[in-house]
Amino acid sequence: MGELDESMGLLKTCLEFLVLGLIQGLTEFLPISSTAHLKVVPILLGWGDPGVSVAAVLQLGSIFAVIAYFRKDLKKILKGIFSAFSNGKWGNTDARLGIAIFISILPIVLSGMLIKVFWVGYSESLLRSVPFIALTSILMASFLALGEKFGSRIKEINDVRPIDGLIIGIAQIFALIPGVSRSGITLTTALIYGWKRDSGAKFSFLIGIPAIILAGIVELKDSFVSPELKEFLPIILGMLSSAAVSWLAIDWLLNFFQKNNSWIFVAYRLLFGLLLLMWWNQSAASN
Repeated sequence: MGELDESMGLLKTCLEFLVLGLIQGLTEFLPISSTAHLKVVPILLGWGDPGVSVAAVLQLGSIFAVIAYFRKDLKKILKGIFSAFSNGKWGNTDARLGIAIFISILPIVLSGMLIKVFWVGYSESLLRSVPFIALTSILMASFLALGEKFGSRIKEINDVRPIDGLIIGIAQIFALIPGVSRSGITLTTALIYGWKRDSGAKFSFLIGIPAIILAGIVELKDSFVSPELKEFLPIILGMLSSAAVSWLAIDWLLNFFQKNNSWIFVAYRLLFGLLLLMWWNQSAASN
């Protein structure tokens, strides 16, 4: 009986990690916040908050997917940078894109280090509470609406300059707040700054590669001692699920933005935030 209970427990954990990987993959690159969904959806399903360690492991799947998807672009960027070092022609599109990506990660790295050093209880703070995430989602819906309404949509990724990396990189700092969405805040800033939707999304994905990798490395050091990660099979299933869905989400969004606007995400984030507030109020009232 004990072995049967243990097997059923493992099966349940595998199912949970598969679902969590799907949520991670679907929400990491869409402008709707993976942190918010990984926090809220498991609670709604009765599983509880999976925690930062689980999110960090699942994020590895998204990292593998985005690197594999943009492998040709990354190769061109690296080649452009090495070529610029040898011939001094930093005006090359690939070299400029590489510089912009490098500059974009500096603000969030510095901010993340300061939070890690001076805000010890950050991951368990009020910022990860359901009502705060709900309000953040509503606020971000409003900002995305502004970008969609007033953005000029004339700038393409081949026009990128180092200042673009700095501006969008500074905006990326706000992604450290749960519910903001890294892809959401970078895409919103790009739209407000005059980027075309598909170019803004692609640049958001490219600058997300180093940002996600660094964030994953920081959190992974605590993951190895996490009680939620004691089984190997669920971790692998979760990462595979995250990687597969991340790839599909990236491909879908880039194609979607070639012909469509972002109002669907504005509506979703607004509805998500409002429903979360209603659910939280009802739960608080019942308790």
